[in-house]
Amino acid sequence: MARIAIALTPDFADWECALLMAVARSYLGVEVVTASPDGGIVTSMGGLKVTPDISYAALDPADFDALVIPGGLSWEKGEAPDFTTHVHAFHGGGKLVAGICAAASALAATGVLNAVAHTGNSLGSHSKQPGYSGQAFYRDRPQAVSHDRVITAPGSSPVTFTMEILKALGLWGPQAEAEIAAFSREHR
Repeated sequence: MARIAIALTPDFADWECALLMAVARSYLGVEVVTASPDGGIVTSMGGLKVTPDISYAALDPADFDALVIPGGLSWEKGEAPDFTTHVHAFHGGGKLVAGICAAASALAATGVLNAVAHTGNSLGSHSKQPGYSGQAFYRDRPQAVSHDRVITAPGSSPVTFTMEILKALGLWGPQAEAEIAAFSREHR
């Protein structure tokens, strides 16, 4: 069974990971594990209080197939954790890393986007990150981009973000396609 780690930050954007978590867990039998900085309760932008399963310190790439980071207000507030060590451990270990919205810029800060096709909220937000030099690989588009076990998306694209993660994990099939189709009908 696949295992996905979702790294939640205080004020995380709950809608950016909700579809992935629901489809993966409820329809595809994936184990979804949530993490917070210290394993304590985090509150989303929408006021949802989540009691995570583990702390960031317990995020061992050997135990997971993917590390997914939703965006949120922590980056705007200057309070977001540095995910560099985790991102490099997962990606270097052949695991999938994914970031949406502000978390795509967090991936830019780690340097993992410097040689892969990627997107995000804007090239400008990535370019503010000192570890980022991947401007030539930036794709200005409203859908998620997947390349070499790295998935990025602007905050407006949780559906394609979910699709690309499921595809990259080998979970894309009739059941996943049917569930995503139901959620994406509005966008056709």
